[in-house]
Amino acid sequence: MLNAVHVVERVARGHSYLYLVESVRVGKSVRQRTIKSLGRKDVLAASGELDRLVASIARHAERSIILSDIDAGRIAAHRIGGPLLFGRLWDRLGIGEVLNNLLEGRQFGFAVERTVFVATLHRLFVSGSDRSCVDWMQSDAIDGAEDLALHHFYRAMAWLGGELGDRQAGALAPRCVKDVIEEQLFERRRDLFTDLSLVFMDTTSLCFYGEGGETLGRHGHSKRKNPALALFLNIPAMRCVIADVKSPMQE
Repeated sequence: MLNAVHVVERVARGHSYLYLVESVRVGKSVRQRTIKSLGRKDVLAASGELDRLVASIARHAERSIILSDIDAGRIAAHRIGGPLLFGRLWDRLGIGEVLNNLLEGRQFGFAVERTVFVATLHRLFVSGSDRSCVDWMQSDAIDGAEDLALHHFYRAMAWLGGELGDRQAGALAPRCVKDVIEEQLFERRRDLFTDLSLVFMDTTSLCFYGEGGETLGRHGHSKRKNPALALFLNIPAMRCVIADVKSPMQE
């Protein structure tokens, strides 16, 4: 088995020296055995000899060359798995088509559908703010996202949350564009023989100061890591699923 060989720096008489050493086992301990003294560090750096030595060794390490080129920006590496897989589901569910139909006639000046796709992909894999999404997407190869900027995400999210005028009587919140998108996606997946068989409740807990009633003000697991505050259950949204419709993975 080849002993580990590396370069170490040692200080003597106020100067730093570089040595090529190998680690060898002596009994139960590991010692460093000097193979060769490379010389004073400042002299090697000034003469360029140290850079030539490193370059000579690096020629025989392809992986190190590639990683060095990536760090230096000479090679661009992008992830492709997530965008390809999720993009296939996005297309087969018809989400892009629904968005583009609703966007017909709107003059946003940028690819809103691509912006929503990137934001959804970011939420699926990482989650975070729109600003973090802009930084994150630089590492993924996403078609149509090359020219997207932070203000595009702000405008796209504002469009999704834009309120519609047809608020139904008794509704807890006004209908938004995102509600229309969900309704149209719901209709695309149903047929004459399907039925609503399962409802998912999107719930969360909120902490508050003060006292609550019989069902409010109970103590439990706090997401804010403050068990001294009371909690109550909040149901901000409801999502419906048609169990009888085949998913894209089953087709």
